[in-house]
Amino acid sequence: MCGRYALAKDPADLAEEFAARDATDGGTEGPQLEIPEYNVAPTMTVPGVVDRHPRDESGTPDPSAVERSLRAMRWGLVPSWAKDESVGNKLINARAESLTEKPAFRRAAASRRCLLPADGWYEWLRDGGHKVPYFMTYAQDSGLAGHPLALAGLWETWRPRSAEKGTAPLVSATVVTVASAGPLTEVHHRMPLVIPRERWTEWLDPDREDPSDLLEPSPDLLAALEMRQVSSKVNNVRNHGAELVEEAHEQPEQQGLDLEAVNPS
Repeated sequence: MCGRYALAKDPADLAEEFAARDATDGGTEGPQLEIPEYNVAPTMTVPGVVDRHPRDESGTPDPSAVERSLRAMRWGLVPSWAKDESVGNKLINARAESLTEKPAFRRAAASRRCLLPADGWYEWLRDGGHKVPYFMTYAQDSGLAGHPLALAGLWETWRPRSAEKGTAPLVSATVVTVASAGPLTEVHHRMPLVIPRERWTEWLDPDREDPSDLLEPSPDLLAALEMRQVSSKVNNVRNHGAELVEEAHEQPEQQGLDLEAVNPS
């Protein structure tokens, strides 16, 4: 499960990190990113990395070329066939085991995969009636500290049926999750799939229809992660500061984040 994460790098730095064109400026009418954001929550606008075949003025794609771009997306996948965009509120995560089977995900899994940059993600350990937040990120001695994690994602475009011709579509995304491994199992049974740098191009390839052999977590990457307890302030989506990712040991709160309201994928 991935219901919250943190991201401090601005779009320009992310575009350089992922060797992508920065296309996150949606103008006054498009979705606007608010970065840094240390408490990214579902329905927020987030940056996503995609590879697409560029199109000419008539809209015809060039299959011989691929363009990588950083785009603004809403977290919570809205399938193209959805009647209402509120469907996305329940589709913040997609289980890797059923990507190619579920109608909501299989088309995107075949041709619209993305990477969602993150500094790390939060998870909550149930301790009796308490909820103890933890933050997963690259360890300081891993050689990867300071670099963003690339969370595996799927993306879609959606327009309401009543939309006028030329209306910009809603671009949305979901985080792909897998079974937790190693120390992470002590906190939760699911975790986001993190794609190692050497497999970014394979994951993003718009012509690769079957991503099955990319859905296993990298042992080396898992070994580079560290987990630390953080402040229960992260339970409240109105808190956004950098102090949320700092190590903190405190008595767990009885109230705060409603874990049952978050998609359990």
